Formats: sequence, structure tokens, C-alpha cells
Amino acid sequence: MTPSSELRLLPWAGPDDKPCYLSADNTNGYLSRLADNTEEIQLGLGAELLAHALEVLAETDPDPEELRLLATDLTGALRDVVRVATSRGHRLPRATHPAHERLPAHFS
Repeated sequence: MTPSSELRLLPWAGPDDKPCYLSADNTNGYLSRLADNTEEIQLGLGAELLAHALEVLAETDPDPEELRLLATDLTGALRDVVRVATSRGHRLPRATHPAHERLPAHFS
């Protein structure tokens, strides 16, 4: 559950490709469910694209245009997956172990 003081990074971008956030205590709200469903679709499409990439790269002489399109599609899928991972990572409970408190800021 997201604490009320935190915002959830949504799996889509807003105007000018800026991140969108949701402030909600209720993880069962309409936008939270829509975000969850969108994340699942993005992850599924990424997995399908990865399988296709493996097929194309296994070809002995792949078409340069197909490789360019594949690279473009993989870039978009990777962007989506990183956004999902970032969003989910921010919603994980914080460690309370004393060793965690001694970590440099960029590790927490």
C-alpha cells in the first residue's frame, strides 16, 4: 500500500513526455487499477518483443530495416519496463535494518 505522503509513478507519460504521478491511499481506485493493468500489458508486450528479437537475431542475414524497427520497438519497451520497475520499487517497504541506515544516499 502506498503511504499518503508518497506518489505513485504511473506507467504512462504526460505532456512533453513528463512523468505522471498518482496520489492515492486507495490502491483499489479506478486509476490505480488502470495503472496496474497497463503495467501488466506493457510487461507482456515487452516479453513478446524480446522473443521476437531473439528470432530476428538468430537469422543469418537479418534485414537492416527490420533491425532498425526492432531497435526502436525495444527502446520503447525498455523505457516502459524501467518505468514499471521504478514505480514498483518506490512502493516496496523500506528496510528497517540498522545496516540500511548507514548506506550512502544513492543506495537508499
